[in-house]
Amino acid sequence: MKKILILIIAALTLYACNDRKQTSIEKIYNEIEVGNFTIADSLIDKYIAENELTETEIYDLNFQKDLLKRKKLDFRRNKEDVVEYIKKYYPDVDDAMLEKWESTNALEAMIIDGRKKYFNSAARNLFRIDKDARKRKIEVDGESTDELQLLLEKHLPEAMAQAKESPTHQSIPKKMKITYTLTVPENTVPANETIRCWLPYPRTDNRRQTNIELVDVYDDFIISPDEYAHKSMYIEKTARQNEPAVFKYSFTMSSAAEWFDLKPENIKPYDKESELYKQYTAERETHVIFGKLIKEYSKKIVGDETNPLLVSNKILQYIKDNYPWASALEYSTMENIPEYVLRNNHGDCGMVGLLYITLCRYNGIPAKWQSGFMLHPGDVNLHDWAETYFEGVGWIPVDPSFIRRSFDDKDVNAFYSNGIDAYRWIVNDDYSQEFYPPKKYPRSETVDFQRGEVEWNGGNLYFNKWKWNIDVEYLD
Repeated sequence: MKKILILIIAALTLYACNDRKQTSIEKIYNEIEVGNFTIADSLIDKYIAENELTETEIYDLNFQKDLLKRKKLDFRRNKEDVVEYIKKYYPDVDDAMLEKWESTNALEAMIIDGRKKYFNSAARNLFRIDKDARKRKIEVDGESTDELQLLLEKHLPEAMAQAKESPTHQSIPKKMKITYTLTVPENTVPANETIRCWLPYPRTDNRRQTNIELVDVYDDFIISPDEYAHKSMYIEKTARQNEPAVFKYSFTMSSAAEWFDLKPENIKPYDKESELYKQYTAERETHVIFGKLIKEYSKKIVGDETNPLLVSNKILQYIKDNYPWASALEYSTMENIPEYVLRNNHGDCGMVGLLYITLCRYNGIPAKWQSGFMLHPGDVNLHDWAETYFEGVGWIPVDPSFIRRSFDDKDVNAFYSNGIDAYRWIVNDDYSQEFYPPKKYPRSETVDFQRGEVEWNGGNLYFNKWKWNIDVEYLD
């Protein structure tokens, strides 16, 4: 979190009236850098108590304390936990092997309060990230059946055939009923206090997602207007002693696949004076930044290519070839997600999505974030993807994560470079935006919005304080 802390240091320095105040902030920064989280936490409290600070400064410093807690939750595994898992595939695993994997970032660890702690999914991720470890796992476990692959092998050719015959480039929609539940366990919040909850809700301003009907909801609610990029249903409940607080609703919708059989010659020159072009080719804090690393990789990936479609395809191919999927740290704890992918050689859907968006924008191609859920039968989960704007065509869905999948048919293999399947629930049309009504306390997820957000007068309720569930019924 070096960049965030540097900004805080700069802001607080403006208010400094002596060297003691500035040195104290520097001490906090230094302790965090070396992993002394408990000391840093205490120093933040001390600094707030001893200095006259603005509400914003206090808010930012308390958020730093919260980030330290979040990192501790992400890195809870000991060496023994990791070795126990790895031994199934490498019975003779030793310290030298661990150190080698750690040096390549295939096995993620950090020092917290003087102890090496491993990311909760570090051991599993090793067999996703490291090529040799991935082969060893297959040798031991055998090839597993990929039910999602089988589904897509049937669905995508059908969707493409239907899209070719449609003036809207869409397939026949799939109708689904979705029930979303968020549960705050009993006595998490003191009795009679108000719990404020934001649940993900389907966007009503996207052409692929239609016929949205609210079926069941058990409380008064507010649905955010479409101009809010994070679409939500807001509900308040009064906490009851010894009773869980359950936030639940159901809706039906129709979702269509969309596919554009794009060719390089289809793409017209951009109107670089348009507001759309300026907005969606610009940098955006904190993740879409044209830093030195992005510029170096852009030159390596794109070369001298200038056709927007071919540039987009080069970026997608590079992601497919070099960045396998792996479970991710919480996004709020990462300073710059695209640079994390480049340095660590892996990323989940949102991480490679932000990398794709950043590289596109740096190359003058408008691109933006989109996310919600993947609703494939047997494989329902959070998911993020992107949309790219091509002059003369419009906004095109692109999935930099699903592009990693391989299919025998050449056209099907390129489907996700200018298309998306029907099994999607679109919630967000941008990242790190405001909620309606606004949140008082820091978000649990500072980039995306899927699982939900919860708070009460005592503060934000982080993900470990509640549970979420999604049920999907396929109606056709």
